[in-house]
Amino acid sequence: MTTNKNTFQPQELVLLIDRKGRRYLKTLEVEQVFHSHLGRLYHDQLIGESVGGWYRTDKGHMLLAIRPTFGDFVVEMPRGPQIIYPKDLGNIVTFADVYPGATVVEGGLGSGALTSALLRAVGPSGRVVTYEIDEKWLPKAKKNIQSLVEDHSNLTITVGDIYQGISERDVDRVVLDVPEPWQAVETLGDALVMGGIMLSFLPTILQVHQLVNALEDDGRFQLIDSFETLLRPWHLKERSVRPVHRMIAHSGFLTTAVRCQPRVLEQRGETPAVPEVIEEKAWQEEEPNGRDV
Repeated sequence: MTTNKNTFQPQELVLLIDRKGRRYLKTLEVEQVFHSHLGRLYHDQLIGESVGGWYRTDKGHMLLAIRPTFGDFVVEMPRGPQIIYPKDLGNIVTFADVYPGATVVEGGLGSGALTSALLRAVGPSGRVVTYEIDEKWLPKAKKNIQSLVEDHSNLTITVGDIYQGISERDVDRVVLDVPEPWQAVETLGDALVMGGIMLSFLPTILQVHQLVNALEDDGRFQLIDSFETLLRPWHLKERSVRPVHRMIAHSGFLTTAVRCQPRVLEQRGETPAVPEVIEEKAWQEEEPNGRDV
């Protein structure tokens, strides 16, 4: 044993991986046992022992034990609604430009993955306000957030419909994971600071089209952009290099827009008069034989 940083502790998350790459996410508890087709592994075998070590089950199978990354937990965590996958979470934080100290309003709590990513991005000096209309998801989402973010005291969860308006003003960012975000466009325009960014995650392109039309009709949003992210892992062995047969392809579209002043319409009246320019002719002196000099 060395320090807590290098050893597993009670109530800590551990990711167990077998020789075929199968993953098992568990919370370490004294005197508890992990059961699988590979046999039993006692939690006490790991508590106080090295992170990244190999541990043997009672059937002789070896399991690698590591601390899960944020992405590992998001993929393996208990969930209610469909989650947003790590490949999209990273782009949401990046393209919405969620920064330390920002105030972010989120529409749709879901299973808590996106909320946790936003909390990690804003840090202790920032603030996340989440609107969720369905109370039944709250217990599971809160538990997931507690596992992912040690200090979440700067999170406010409001049970309510973001389509009906929000009280927050001078918000830096708005991130939406709701099915009809076009119903909240007017709300977003009222809540965001000038230059603030809204981002919406939607599964279908028809939803994206309707949202973009609503943003353009509102007139207070510019730099509207939509895209998707495809993630293709590669299989790399000594004598083989090829794409993995299964890839994480379409999961959703991200749409971003910046809150600006309404566009000023160009005046299409008479063309302004242009001052007349008198072109000066170059003086040419001719030689007797007619050549220019």
